[in-house]
Amino acid sequence: MSERGFSKKDEALVDLLMNTGMPKNVAKTLVFLRRKEETTSVEIEISTALRQPEVSIAMQELRRRKWVTKRDIKKEGKGRPVHAYKLSIPFDKIIEALEKEERKRMERIEANIALLKQAMLS
Repeated sequence: MSERGFSKKDEALVDLLMNTGMPKNVAKTLVFLRRKEETTSVEIEISTALRQPEVSIAMQELRRRKWVTKRDIKKEGKGRPVHAYKLSIPFDKIIEALEKEERKRMERIEANIALLKQAMLS
């Protein structure tokens, strides 16, 4: 285990997700969430070595994509409520969505290359 609870496999998965253009904080948060039934932002911060603003930004992105749901946990006394997070769809479905995005990106690149070659001939 290296970075506060991340295995070599976890770190490799973070790198692969980042290769798709995913920001590091989003990738780390997603990899951590895949192992948890439900967790808090504080637990994510501690386990991923991310700062609170980085976790908040990651959660905004994951919720925007509808991959994560948030639940407020009532606290005793005053203070901000604690938020609990969990994946809203299975991790393999997230990988399928990323695969579709990557295939579309490859198609755009190939189309652009074809247009560049065509432009050279005219």
